[in-house]
Amino acid sequence: MNDDTQHNYWLSQVAPHPRRPRLEGDIKADVAIVGAGFTGLWCAYYLKRHDPALDIAIIEAERVGHGASGRNGGWVIGNLAGLSRLLEGLPLAQRRECCGLVSDNVDELGHVLDQEAIQADYHKGGAIYAAARYPDQEAIQRDYLEHLLALGHRETDCQWLDATALSERLRIENGYGGIFHRQVATVNPARLVTGLGGVVERLGVTIYEQTRATHVAEGEVSAYGGRITAARVVCATEGYAAQFHDWRKFIIPVQSAIIATEPLDESHWRQIGLAERPAFADASRIITYGQRTADGRIVFGARGTYRMGARPQNHYAIGAKAIRQRHALLCSLFPSLKDVRITHGWGGSLGLSRRFRPHAIYDRHSGLATAGGYAGEGVAASHLFGRTIADLLLERETPFTAMPWAHDDTSPAQLLKRWEPEPLRWAAAQAITLSYAGEEALMKHQRPLPLIKPALTRLNDVFASIIE
Repeated sequence: MNDDTQHNYWLSQVAPHPRRPRLEGDIKADVAIVGAGFTGLWCAYYLKRHDPALDIAIIEAERVGHGASGRNGGWVIGNLAGLSRLLEGLPLAQRRECCGLVSDNVDELGHVLDQEAIQADYHKGGAIYAAARYPDQEAIQRDYLEHLLALGHRETDCQWLDATALSERLRIENGYGGIFHRQVATVNPARLVTGLGGVVERLGVTIYEQTRATHVAEGEVSAYGGRITAARVVCATEGYAAQFHDWRKFIIPVQSAIIATEPLDESHWRQIGLAERPAFADASRIITYGQRTADGRIVFGARGTYRMGARPQNHYAIGAKAIRQRHALLCSLFPSLKDVRITHGWGGSLGLSRRFRPHAIYDRHSGLATAGGYAGEGVAASHLFGRTIADLLLERETPFTAMPWAHDDTSPAQLLKRWEPEPLRWAAAQAITLSYAGEEALMKHQRPLPLIKPALTRLNDVFASIIE
């Protein structure tokens, strides 16, 4: 991992760790886990906490945290992308119970980090979803707040900030107001995942690195160099399941790209705000996300592209064009950052399920389990879903296994919708990207265009509903 510190800022803050051994030969275990990212490691952690005698083996194609877990924006969100789909038709009391569990998961994760002494720069400053840059964003964010409250989130957790209240926390270009979501924290995800890897090893879990799985099936995992025979197998690859033909039908990788600035001086922070270090975003459809780091930088990203053939991004570096685009977008929010130096630029892949279906699935008949579909909000969700998978495997009846994302005695094929074949997926992704860019341009320049603008907005809402 540390070979990529020149690109990924998070990794530059992680102490070097000796390489773990490869799997060589055939072994047996009680539970085999494919993928040493957040989902796999949290699953192993809770399995060991509940049943210390379990023999658990994890294989990782590269190094611990090489995938999305070590590359993301570092938001620990008290919500789930696609939660509204899961809660459709449920009574308000049940929706509130689910939203409360999802919200409190942020604090639960922070508690585990304290308990296990994992130094991940965890900071609970909430998040600001700003209405900024152009007036149309205010209506978008007010609708989103209404959606959150109707879903079942607590009013004390999700509040509207008027323009004055917003400026006291975040001084963003043309700030019209925004949502303050209290149940959001930020972390250095690379520190979190490497720290968690060390914790599960101390609990007795064996991790094999540089061991790429070639086939996942009932009772066994085949890999270059060996095989694990286990009654229970967890596929925890999320957006990095390209090797597995059956699994990648349900989860496809979408690219995201992130930049980090040099440490900012006090004059910049006086202009920007962020004294309490909330995470921040605006209402752009390209999905922006940023945070003020522990050492005074801004880490900022935006959703990228879909690659033909559902290929995940395995290398860290992103091109100069992608870096410039994100710097320009950052400067549109904070013009004073125009001359600030960008020190790092990296990318990765997030896992997207058809119709935004986050899930924790255990097929008792085959012994196969999986979790994912986080749609870019996996730092907190992986803790919740890894914990859920552990409970399902151990046949524990808990609040987590009673939630609508938990599916016992079923399979991905029974639950998840398959993605369309290529080149339809790629063509659709290009059309969506272009239409989102068109809508953004019209809003930015405040062009009313009575027929075109509403039609384009409705078209993009249709695109979003198809994906979701």
